[in-house]
Amino acid sequence: MCGVVIEHDGREVLGVRGDHDDPFSRGHICPKAVALGEVHHDPNRLRKPQRRTGRHWADTDWKTALDECVDRLHDIQTKYGRHAVGVYIGNPSVHNAGTLLFAGSFLKALRSFNRYSATSVDQLPQMLAAYEMFGHPLLMPVPDLDRCRHLIIFGANPLVSNGSIMSAPGMKKRLAAIRAGGGKVIVVDPRRTETADRADEHIAIRPGTDALLLAAMLHTLFAEERIALGRLRPFTEGVEQLGASLRGFAAESASEATGVPAETIRRLARDFAAAEAAAAYGRVGICLQRFGGLSAWLLYALNVVTGKLDAPGGLMFTRPAADLVRAAAAVGERGHFDKGRSRVRGLPEFNGEYPVSTLADEIETPGEGQIRALVTIAGNPVLSTPNGRRLSKAMEKLDFMVSLDLYRNETTRHADFILPPTSTLQQSHYDVAFNLFAVRNVAKYSPPLFPRGKGEKHDWEILLELTTRLSARRAPWAKVASRLAQFGASRLGPDGILDQMLRWGPYGAKAGRRGMSLRHLKTHPHGLDLGPLEPALPDRLMTRRKRVALSPPRLATDMRRLAEFRDEPPPALSLIGRRELRTNNSWLHNSPALVKGPARCRLWMHPDDAAARGLRDGVDVVVRSRVGEVVVPLAVDDSLRPGVVSLPHGYGHDRQGVALDVARAEAPGVSINDLTDETVIDELSGNAVLNGVPVEVSAALAPTGSSPLPGATPDP
Repeated sequence: MCGVVIEHDGREVLGVRGDHDDPFSRGHICPKAVALGEVHHDPNRLRKPQRRTGRHWADTDWKTALDECVDRLHDIQTKYGRHAVGVYIGNPSVHNAGTLLFAGSFLKALRSFNRYSATSVDQLPQMLAAYEMFGHPLLMPVPDLDRCRHLIIFGANPLVSNGSIMSAPGMKKRLAAIRAGGGKVIVVDPRRTETADRADEHIAIRPGTDALLLAAMLHTLFAEERIALGRLRPFTEGVEQLGASLRGFAAESASEATGVPAETIRRLARDFAAAEAAAAYGRVGICLQRFGGLSAWLLYALNVVTGKLDAPGGLMFTRPAADLVRAAAAVGERGHFDKGRSRVRGLPEFNGEYPVSTLADEIETPGEGQIRALVTIAGNPVLSTPNGRRLSKAMEKLDFMVSLDLYRNETTRHADFILPPTSTLQQSHYDVAFNLFAVRNVAKYSPPLFPRGKGEKHDWEILLELTTRLSARRAPWAKVASRLAQFGASRLGPDGILDQMLRWGPYGAKAGRRGMSLRHLKTHPHGLDLGPLEPALPDRLMTRRKRVALSPPRLATDMRRLAEFRDEPPPALSLIGRRELRTNNSWLHNSPALVKGPARCRLWMHPDDAAARGLRDGVDVVVRSRVGEVVVPLAVDDSLRPGVVSLPHGYGHDRQGVALDVARAEAPGVSINDLTDETVIDELSGNAVLNGVPVEVSAALAPTGSSPLPGATPDP
């Protein structure tokens, strides 16, 4: 969502810089923007469909690739049932309007319940809490940073991410402005992150205990009668039930487990309740743990009972120009949870998707509904989901696999066909998804910079072709109707759909407002500032009674599990992830500008933990978990809480068949998800647990044997 100015000669990118006229990003740019040009020109980026024969790959034409892909998928569904084809959709799909708007039709044409996505390794707990409390999984409020004066950040590092489910370019300046105005920024994280370094206070919590800390803070407010809902009271229910759920979670009971002194817990609660214009915000760190769902719920509840939700400077709801929530409401779609359970492990579905932690189970386990073919869209689950080695081996057993992707990576190397879309710079762009979470109401459209080459297809065109062919194969009599529908959809395209969303949105002419349309937006190439966040409740709520559900039964019931966890002894070492400013997701590791410099894939460890194991900075160490082991250089770093070690995500590019020359040569690294455990999940939501993984660390040459912890699969 950052505004960029790209210098080019019509064929080649010559330079990228921040757009100072963009009203939202105001010239901010991060190193990843450099990759726009490098990805476009990358010789490893695929331009034509590829077919695999054994270990060899060759270009093929689109008609052959699309026809054969649909034939194989159709034959497998005919022979084994419609659920024999699984789908995994990766994170980049929500940054692409074409994929976001056209993937749904493809999924409907496929008719399989075996759907998976990056949601269940990222934000599922927050979406579940939003669904239960506010009535829709996308109603996730964000801090009103421009007016906030007291900000508590749980498990997030927005100086590196620019905000995750909080679109906020230039976080360094935004946080500095809070402090310069007399406000306060507090970071709760096991690591003293880049954000914590610029905060007023850092609380070094033990990994995976955020729900206990939040419960103790809420308990303090109830015990000291500091509950003040303000204008939320007339449309909020469940206050007394929430208070009852918190019995037994006093600050003293949480102190030992969290590593946070009881008096500090009480002070955090009191100061937050008393502060004007305050917001409590949490992200990946609170989601990727055993109590992610509870953490997200209790965090929202903290904002509600102190009157900080839907208040200027607090946690507020964006009103985007193209509103996916409004569009969903128009057709009665509010989302759903636990309407079905996965075949092998009985994990709950969410919005038609099963948790990706069970994808390997569904491929490997025989029986009706076993996945025998897989479609991946803009994703690399071998590196981004738990126990990636097991999933990689499972993919080798598939009868057929097809991937929509720019690269032959750690996942797509298993595909029989790779269908590559155009690059970002060949597509128009409007951020349909992340405008939902902007800290200010804005809108911006960017036309394609370069024309697509001969024979190249956009993501949405590939999906539309697959959808049409699948529909025609299933019902030949509908072939003519299917072709007509394809013709209409291709003429409309994502820009046409976007135009309708803008016209019918809160600022559109159809809504009797400012006359917003795509044509109007095109006349403002730097983007439009639509104003600060405004109170939106109760109108924005999509619960059936238009009330905030402060104590949803399925969330409140899970507090019993949290009470049992409180007394568990912590592991000697807990592994957490780490986000890097220069290298975000795995596919950016093929950018020379982003991977240059010192190697970043190192295990960080506190000096006390290193000394206790006789380890020194720079040596290679073996990191073992229940599922596997990796060898990685050690970096001794006092930013970590003792008992915590950290690896960045997205690495592990040294596998056979990967065609990422820069990544393999300059930044192969190891994958943190060769250590994470797919059998450990947040039992409430089904989300993966990628933080707080018990590990052992020893010198690589020490005579400690080569086996992982008991029950592990040996490293191949």
